[in-house]
Amino acid sequence: MNTINLSAPEIVTFPETHLVGMSSDMSFAQNTTQQLWQQFMPRRKEVEALNNDLFSVQYYPEGFFDSFNPTTAFTKCAAVQVQPGAAVPQDADTFVIPEGKYAVFQYKGNPANGAGVFRYILTEWLPQSGYVLDRRPHFEILGDKYKNGSNDSEEAIFIPVK
Repeated sequence: MNTINLSAPEIVTFPETHLVGMSSDMSFAQNTTQQLWQQFMPRRKEVEALNNDLFSVQYYPEGFFDSFNPTTAFTKCAAVQVQPGAAVPQDADTFVIPEGKYAVFQYKGNPANGAGVFRYILTEWLPQSGYVLDRRPHFEILGDKYKNGSNDSEEAIFIPVK
């Protein structure tokens, strides 16, 4: 963990949050995150977002982390927060993050190092934390300090716990 700049988590109750964006099914072995964001970002202006924050949301199937396999598919969404009932552009999707308890980590560093960050959270922090994963979306909020490809990038990582 010595090379990962990650805060100790804050445990928060995150409110129900409505999002509009685009989604793609992928796996860690066939990761199409870059293509998803390249598809969404030009269309972002079509959505009446509440703020400038971007949400990267992952919906993992039941048992995904019990016996991890990098070829198991999950759904990833690139989205922005909206008011409930907001207009949805053609070919966009709506998503709802349900209210629930999250461990929130502040990460500073290159987003390309994400695999090591999540490995630490899920294999070292979580087993020692007294919490277990909950069956809700995992997500990151990419705010004004997020800089793709930069070691100075900052983001908040939300892990659903109970």
